[in-house]
Amino acid sequence: MSSRILYVNLSERSSRVVDRPDLFSKYLGGSGITSKLLLEEVRPGIDPFSPETPIIFATGYMTGVFPCVVKAIAMFKSPLTKNLGESHSGGHFASALRFAGYGALVIHGASEHPIIIKIIDDEVKIELADSLWGLSPLDVEKALRECSYEGMQSVISCGKAGENLVYYSNVIVDRFHHFGRLGLGAIFGSKKLKAISILGRKGIPLENPLVVKDMYEKLHHKVVTSDEMSKYHNLGTSANMLELNELGALPTRNFKESRFKDAERISGETMAESLLRRKISCPGCPIACIHLAELKTSFAPEHERGKKEIFYEEVLVPYNYEAMYALGNNLLIKDKRDLILLIYRCESLGLDAMMMGTVLAWVTEAFEEGRITLDETLGIKPTWGDSEAYIKIIDNTVEMKNKFYAKLAQGVVAASEKYGGREYAMALGNNGMAGYITGYGAILGPLVGARHSHLSNSGYSVDQKIMNQPISIEQIVDFLIDQEDWLYVLYSLGVCYFARRIYSKEVVCEALKALGIDKTQDELMKMGKEIFHNLYKFKVREGFELSEQTIPKRIFEVQTPHGKLEFEKIKSMIDSYIKKREKEGLHLKPEEKALKELLK
Repeated sequence: MSSRILYVNLSERSSRVVDRPDLFSKYLGGSGITSKLLLEEVRPGIDPFSPETPIIFATGYMTGVFPCVVKAIAMFKSPLTKNLGESHSGGHFASALRFAGYGALVIHGASEHPIIIKIIDDEVKIELADSLWGLSPLDVEKALRECSYEGMQSVISCGKAGENLVYYSNVIVDRFHHFGRLGLGAIFGSKKLKAISILGRKGIPLENPLVVKDMYEKLHHKVVTSDEMSKYHNLGTSANMLELNELGALPTRNFKESRFKDAERISGETMAESLLRRKISCPGCPIACIHLAELKTSFAPEHERGKKEIFYEEVLVPYNYEAMYALGNNLLIKDKRDLILLIYRCESLGLDAMMMGTVLAWVTEAFEEGRITLDETLGIKPTWGDSEAYIKIIDNTVEMKNKFYAKLAQGVVAASEKYGGREYAMALGNNGMAGYITGYGAILGPLVGARHSHLSNSGYSVDQKIMNQPISIEQIVDFLIDQEDWLYVLYSLGVCYFARRIYSKEVVCEALKALGIDKTQDELMKMGKEIFHNLYKFKVREGFELSEQTIPKRIFEVQTPHGKLEFEKIKSMIDSYIKKREKEGLHLKPEEKALKELLK
């Protein structure tokens, strides 16, 4: 694993390489490296959009060597949460960075004009990109992709949402992948950084190739014969929709309901039968979990003058459960093409579909209640199931057409604090909620997780495991803590979340040994815990306090498979979580007054 960190300064148009074997020997890569660099490189209290605010990328220790080990980790200060910005992406970016000879990339400074960073092994260029500003990430990728059949190549870019500093804008990776959720696209936009293009041609030196080959074959066999992984190939995460609907755990109509009567019309099964055109994989992964739907849109409609369309443009749109839930059942969208069209709009603009869906649901309900009027929406009437109105609202939000839309661009919490309706602004830690109302784990997990994601600690999965079984508060909390610590080990290695059950503790120790690293399970868990502590130290340093987080009142009104959730029980879980983490050295104990204000 290369311990070389490439530093790029956009203000000075310069680059340098710093070797940090101390960091890489301790944290291996990925989340471990980025967590430490975040504490070192980010000045306390800095504005997320300050030129001094860095963007930090890292590749995993096992990236490019074993199957399903492809994730790149990005960390930054989030404009959405004002603390930790952490995002993971598949695609070719991690492998390209490693093949170029780097373990991490740190970007400082800002440009006055649109620019791109081009990296070809040791050659680093910063070039003007005025012609790319305003283009969609798909068009940028087409423009920058080298016609090269050697090495590993990746192009990442922000869309118009990032250029306009929408707080939940994404960075799109190789067309169909994302650094999503917490606003990395806006950080790109604030720096006038449109894109990064990497071509890595160096390869990965191995001390004992035959031992690595044997381990690879063992892991590959395990991946392709696993029932768990076949789910991701067959339907992908979109398989969750009907399963959750049957459980009564599918967020519908802004979490007012937990079942959607039209779920089958927009389900993964329906998509596969009618719109699915292709499945793609990340490099070195045999699963092909990325499902692409074909969308036909009018070609140059301005020239048709109302005539029946003859020519259509066909585009491929990546879809998964989270985007489908947020822009589908949560908005009562029941037409599969309308759903794909909404997803495509977010993709084209570089928007996080989950937060955009959360915002649209809040807008619809706030309009129903009279909290906002046609004056705010500029004449648009947001109505459940009306995809045309939603697309107009999406466009106006990205363009920030007025003060109302500018507030929507800051996220659902900011909008609800201005116009009211916080009780149904469905966010935890300021991050839009995932599509699970399975029980207590699905709420507590994202609330306490470092990046406030359902992928922080798999909280939703513990709800499904204990269905109709008694389990104590302590057991749920212990599960979340163990998952958090272990997942940060996997994220330091570059392992995909979907392969977490393939890469058990025993398997990871064996795989590392094949690469010449002797680590016990206890040593790895200690490392994972330290990484989590690093992230929370950053959060607390930037003003985050777990006790001050708000749980939307609606969470306690909707029916779940475990019945209606009780605030006092969640409060007890938070107390237990804080006490356990405090024993490890984290100072998270809240004031009693703040705890009582969790429910608003």
